[in-house]
Amino acid sequence: MDRRHLSSTFVLLLFISFFSEVNPASFKIVNKCRHTIWPGFLSGANTAHLTTTGFVLKPGKSRTVTIPKSWSGRLWGRTLCGVDSSRKFVCQSGDCGSGQIECSGNGAKPPATLAEFTLNGAGGLDFYDVSLVDGYNLPMLIVVKGGKGGNCSATGCLLDLNGACPSELRVARQNGGGGVGCRSACEAFGDPEYCCSGPFGTPNVCRPSRYSLFFKHACPRAYSYAYDDTTSTYTCAGADYVIMFCPPPYTSQKVFGARKDGALLPLVNKSMIYISSLHANGASLSGK
Repeated sequence: MDRRHLSSTFVLLLFISFFSEVNPASFKIVNKCRHTIWPGFLSGANTAHLTTTGFVLKPGKSRTVTIPKSWSGRLWGRTLCGVDSSRKFVCQSGDCGSGQIECSGNGAKPPATLAEFTLNGAGGLDFYDVSLVDGYNLPMLIVVKGGKGGNCSATGCLLDLNGACPSELRVARQNGGGGVGCRSACEAFGDPEYCCSGPFGTPNVCRPSRYSLFFKHACPRAYSYAYDDTTSTYTCAGADYVIMFCPPPYTSQKVFGARKDGALLPLVNKSMIYISSLHANGASLSGK
């Protein structure tokens, strides 16, 4: 191979490498719920802003959002939204307090199921998780499309926990009926032991509680408390992502059975698929 050929090959590889670095990712947001949701986005500090921070998504519909390659932030779903008497847009769960469909730099009011991302982070990897640290309001699944490096595993919380939520954590619908969210113990009680703060501010001291274990047993791959990193953070590189709300839990094995998935824990705890019917009255975990 002569020098000119080597030079042109090097330029081509450099060109490919450059554009692979700056190519944005795509997030396909899918609503499998039987009701409308309003996804919201919050960008992290010192990261690029998105072209949208909130929109409406009807049942069975999807929308793809282009995400800058080095973006970090979170997204969630809002439910039971509408315009109040002061003409402000408000939601009964996941509300971001902006008074409009676009969240415009505001985060979700707990409880809310969160999908968290840091793209093109350490070692060029994407880091992602589904977090219940701020509580739960909707089932959510993250699926990787393409990508390499890391384990590129699916993660999420596929079960509807609102009906099974312990009574002391449950957030009820404003006009009666079922629950619309399940608070974290930190949000509900403010105890440093549950919040991993103050004297409990290190992994060695702050341990899983009976409340965080309620979430962990139902959704083994989701973050259940502040120091749940080992079994809840996943990595990939150069990938696109599908974020699905209300995925059917019984399809998980069918959908992912053929995929090589290096995650240590199952995506769904099969013994808890019928958790809502078993605990429809939201029994207390407080022991009182």
